[in-house]
Amino acid sequence: MSAGFEANRRYLTRLAYRMLGSLSDAEDVVQDAWLRWHAAGPLSVAQPRAWLAQVVTRLCLDLMKSARYRREAYVGGWLPEPLIERIGAAEPNEDGLDAPYALMLALERLSPLERAAFLLHDIFDRPFAELAETLGRSEAACRQLVSRARRHVRQDGARHALQPEEARRYASAFFEAAHSTDPTALRRMLAQDAILHTDGGGKVTATLNPIFGADRIGRFFAGLARKLEEAGLRPGLFQPVLIDGLPGYLSLERGDVVQATALDVREGRIAAIYVVRNPDKLGPARERLMAATAR
Repeated sequence: MSAGFEANRRYLTRLAYRMLGSLSDAEDVVQDAWLRWHAAGPLSVAQPRAWLAQVVTRLCLDLMKSARYRREAYVGGWLPEPLIERIGAAEPNEDGLDAPYALMLALERLSPLERAAFLLHDIFDRPFAELAETLGRSEAACRQLVSRARRHVRQDGARHALQPEEARRYASAFFEAAHSTDPTALRRMLAQDAILHTDGGGKVTATLNPIFGADRIGRFFAGLARKLEEAGLRPGLFQPVLIDGLPGYLSLERGDVVQATALDVREGRIAAIYVVRNPDKLGPARERLMAATAR
């Protein structure tokens, strides 16, 4: 009975994560779906993946009502909980599951139904007939939902997946440049219109608004580096990883603050930086970082 569910667990977890932006919430939803799967009698389900995706989507829509309220009360910028994988060891992306931070943030502008319709159809390639059954809408209404979502979600060009050594090189170079009191090296790595997003959730220090432009971002990191130098603090632990498919790293910053930094690289330059510092989103990241350094 469990084999059919376990074969789809990764797919369902990523679907729920893309809907909710929280890995812990996604895992709770998938566990709830597992209970419903067993209660329904799996042997009677003709299409397990479609049935389970429908259950997970509906559970996410229910949860998003309260999640959206929490977003409105969130302190500063909000970023999804980082989905972390080891560079060079990510599983093949068979299900169209790659949705980097730029898309995740764009999805935040959508209504829950628009978000579900867009993800199921454009990201997970599900037919409109299945969307109609899942969302309780007509196929025509689902087409309208997807069309409206597409108008709001402007994907700004294709990105190419970096080779593992290239991803590590970007992560290491950025870490070094971001901890230098001289902003020159960092500015050279950035696109002129680069943007920096940070998320502290009101729990740790972070910028309340994004920072735009290579020059301002360079000055920002150089200023932080000077403060650390004056306080006698050196850069902490560092581990290159993939974060939502983007090259990046986990680090221990300013004493004991775990940080996940993701880099969106376009045409050889870093176009966007996503820094998650909210400790509520970094429990697994802390465990991973400490385990790696203990080896």
